[in-house]
Order: sequence, then C-alpha cells, then structure tokens
Amino acid sequence: MITRLFDIVANRVAEEPQTVMLAGKENGSYRTYSFKEVWDISAGLCGGLLSLGIKNEVLQPEQQEKIALISLNRPEWLMTDLAVQQTGAVLTPLYPTVSPTDFEYVMREAEVKILFIANKELYDRFKDSFSQIPTLQHIYSFDEIPGVKNWKELINMNLQPNQSVIDRIKAETLSTIIYTSGTTGNPKGVMLSHDNIVQNVKDCECEFWFAVKGGRALSFLPLNHIFEKMVSYVYINAGVSIYYAENMDTIGENLREVKPMVFTTVPRLLEKVYERILAKGMELKGIKRGLFFWALNLGFKYDNVKHGSLWYRMQLALANMLIFKKWREALGGNVKAIVTGAAACQQRLIRVFTSAKIIIMEGYGLTETSPVISVNKFASEDRRVGTIGPVIQNVEVRLAEDGEIQCRGRNVMMGYYKNPTLTAEAIDKDGWFKTGDIGEWVEGRFLKITDRKKEIFKTAGGKYVAPQVVENKMKESPFIEQMIVIGNGRKFVSALIVPSFANVRKYLNDHGTKTADDNEMLIKMPEAIDLIQKQIDKFNPLFGHVEQVKKFALLPAEWTIDGGEMTPTIKLKRKVIEQKYANVIEGIYAE
Repeated sequence: MITRLFDIVANRVAEEPQTVMLAGKENGSYRTYSFKEVWDISAGLCGGLLSLGIKNEVLQPEQQEKIALISLNRPEWLMTDLAVQQTGAVLTPLYPTVSPTDFEYVMREAEVKILFIANKELYDRFKDSFSQIPTLQHIYSFDEIPGVKNWKELINMNLQPNQSVIDRIKAETLSTIIYTSGTTGNPKGVMLSHDNIVQNVKDCECEFWFAVKGGRALSFLPLNHIFEKMVSYVYINAGVSIYYAENMDTIGENLREVKPMVFTTVPRLLEKVYERILAKGMELKGIKRGLFFWALNLGFKYDNVKHGSLWYRMQLALANMLIFKKWREALGGNVKAIVTGAAACQQRLIRVFTSAKIIIMEGYGLTETSPVISVNKFASEDRRVGTIGPVIQNVEVRLAEDGEIQCRGRNVMMGYYKNPTLTAEAIDKDGWFKTGDIGEWVEGRFLKITDRKKEIFKTAGGKYVAPQVVENKMKESPFIEQMIVIGNGRKFVSALIVPSFANVRKYLNDHGTKTADDNEMLIKMPEAIDLIQKQIDKFNPLFGHVEQVKKFALLPAEWTIDGGEMTPTIKLKRKVIEQKYANVIEGIYAE
C-alpha cells in the first residue's frame, strides 16, 4: 500500500528491479540507473545520514531535522530525496538560481543541519554564507570538490536504513518544505506531507495514461519545484524512465537523443521553442517560406472542438506531412503531449502545437496544493483552449464572491513553516485554501483564470484593469518578447516592453532599414518604435477603452532570473520591475 512517497519506488523495485528509473549525462553519454540501483544507493545514503545523529524519535515539523539540497536536475537529486525521506528528516530544496541573500534566509529559518550541493560553481557562489548559518554542521557535494566532503563518503559506509525509523514515518508526516520564490517579500516555507504529494500523484496519474511503461520522459524543470517533483513520482509509478537534460541550452539536443513521450515545461520555455522555429521559418525563401507560413496560419486557426470544414482538415493533414512533421522530429519524434503550467500559455501556441499533433495539456496549481488543481486532459473532449481544464479527481474548487479560486482536498498543504498567522489567513476553518487567483467557469466544468487578485489594479478614474489578460494577448506578436502593463492610480494604461530583438532586426532589415547591433540604439530607432506601435494598435481594439495601452517604452534587455526581474518559475516580479524602471515609467506619464 502506498502512503509515503518512497513506497512508490519500493513497489517498482519489487516489480521491475532492472528497469531504468533515472538517467543523466556523464562524460558525454547517458548513464542509466535501474530501480534497484537507485534504491540501493539511496538506502546506503540513508544509513550514512542516520550515522550523523539525525533526530527522529518525535516526528513533529518543528522538531524534524532539515536537510537542504541545491542542485540542477540529475539522478543524485532524486536519490537524495529518497534517502532523506527514510531518515524521517525534511528535504528543503533550493533553486540553484536563488540569491545568496535568500539562500541564507531559508537556511537560517529552516535551521538546516546538512547541505547537499551539486558542484564547485554552486559551492563557490554560496560559500560565504555558510558561516552565517549557525545550525549547519555538514556539507556534502555530488561532484568532487577539493576540501569538501563527497556524498559517496556517506554511501560507502555501507549502513542501511533503520526499519524502526521508517515505521514511524506516516502519511501525515512532513516530507518537504518548499520555499516559494514569491514576487514580494521573503520566501515562505510551504510544508507538504507525504500524503499531500502522494494523493496528488494518485489523482494525476490517470491524466498521464498515455505515458506507458517502458517509455521515457525528459526532465528539465527544476526538481525543487513541486510540479516537477510530483510528476517525477507519477512517471516512476507508471514505470516511465526519467532522463535529465544537461541544461537549458541543450534541451533541443537532449530531446532528439532521448525521444521522450512526454515532458513538462513552463510557457516561457515553450515560447522560446516556438521563437526558434519561427526564426528558421523567416530565413526560408520562395516556396518553402510560403509553405511554412501557410502551415503556421492553419495551426493558429486550429480548434480541437470545432474541427473546421473538410477543406481545412485536408489542408491541415497536408501541413502535417510537409511542415509539422519536422517539428515533431525536432522534439524527438515521439512526443505525445507537453504539460505546461506555472503561468498562462498563449492560446495561439496551444493551437499551433496541438494542430501539429503535439498535444499541449495546460494545467494549474500552486506549491500549496502539491500542486495540481486542474488540467486540460489528453482526450480532446476534456480540453478547452483558453482554460486550465477540469478539476482533477478528489479535489474541490469553488469561486468566492469576488471570483477568487479556492481549493480543498488532501493535496492542500499542512501550512506555512513557523508562520501560523499566515497559514490561518490562507486556509479557512473549513479547509478552503485561498489561491489569490481570480477565475470563472467555462461550460460549467472548465476552470479559467482571469487574473491574479493582487495584480488587478485601479486607474485614477476608478476603473479596474486585469494586466495579465492584456499582456498575454499582446505577447502573441512575434515582435514582443516580454511586457508588463502599468496603470495603478494612473490616468491611463501604459506598458514596458522588451522587444524580440532578433525578429525586429530581421523584419526591419528585410524591409530596407539597416538596424543597429546595439539594443540600446535599436529601441531608439523610429522604425522599431513604429513597428511595436503597430502591434499595440492591432491588439488594442480587443479590449475596453480603459484597458487599452495608450503609451509604452521599449527596454534594451530581457528580464531574467539572474537580473532579479523574474522568479525561478519564470513569473514576473512586477514590483521589482516597476521599481527598477521607475524613471522610465515616470517619463511615460510626464509626456
């Protein structure tokens, strides 16, 4: 019976010990690990960790030992997770891109005793913070780092897990604390029990029925995000082998090597894939270029419910043979579906990829809900473009009077670590978790997000504006890379826009305007400003007068995680951006 996360792996070991569970690149080629090999390594690591004196007699959240992990995705990540679970300690993973300030904050609040760190690059980045964490006693690395203890030292002690400790670990035992990146303030520690995550695994596995035993999944979203971790256990339970991408820059190459049937992503990365495809299409000449954009326009019109005329369907079949077949080959030739979440996905991307027989399953959830609440399913009748799908089984959703989406179920977190006040604000006495998202029902069963409750703003004229709706639509333009809509307390709505520099240059050069290589100079060119203005003019009529973007400013650099403008889950930090470009914004309204 599966009640704890590690029970999922134990079951697979008993049924198919030699099947590949995990694979990671070592010396240029994939090194595979069977279920039994992963289990044996994690068992040895568990025994070694217990020898360090981990307290586990009383398994209460405040008393459980905290073990931190900071690493990109690799087999050692999940092995460590399994080992920590069986010690009765709590895994506290951190994003490799976290700032040293947030790293130190999390480590101190969680009172971390043991830290696993991937490599010398990460060690050097955070080493100055180690002395500021009074509880930190042991640091182990996955890669060999001079002067740093290696994790194999624990494994090679050949000690085994303590069965009496394992028996004390129950479904309701705290398994992990995941600190949400947040867009404001300090990170919040979300406490998730074994039952929270196991229940979400069980309730989601039916949505992945197409991912069959013996298939492969590619993993590149950070494992310290609950979405990728939960889905990993869905894969494991289904007997699907998990292959890890080397890094974000090698995803295309790894897709062709691994030939996965499924992978998860966030909209921003899907946009990047599309942009690369579009860039290649724009380089084509003559008939090939014409065919490419003919197929693209067919894809944008695709609707999985209204299938179109016979003539449209015949054209789409031809487009799949001539053009979209190459898209599928670029993704390995075996992808049945891509699951996306964390932010709204552009409708045109969902339409065009799905028309190319690459089904996009857009879903919704939060760290606090372990995470999945709803998802557009693989079956066509259970998908609606523009929504986040039907609510998954055993999860309840209701809309509050102001439209806020509220969720109840065994997937809802135990609470925020060391913050009962914040927990009480987030979860009411009847167990309803307040998501902070505003939503509505479509056809009575498909959930749709209309905006973030805290991001809706009021103009000086007293009119409410939902910025994400405007942003998501206007980002459909191939010339707009990133955008943030502004107008809280202002007399009109404006925007900060990061252009798609490559596409803008390509367009202007093709139309006889020589462009500057420097982005600072490019955004000042009247032709570039006019091109973006035409995009705004194209989309503005789709919105009410108050919502329309009246003025904008172009920015010379993309917003990034390292730049501090985006969270590790690729969400915009609106307040950070507005503060960083305060002078630019004031300039918009001063004109």
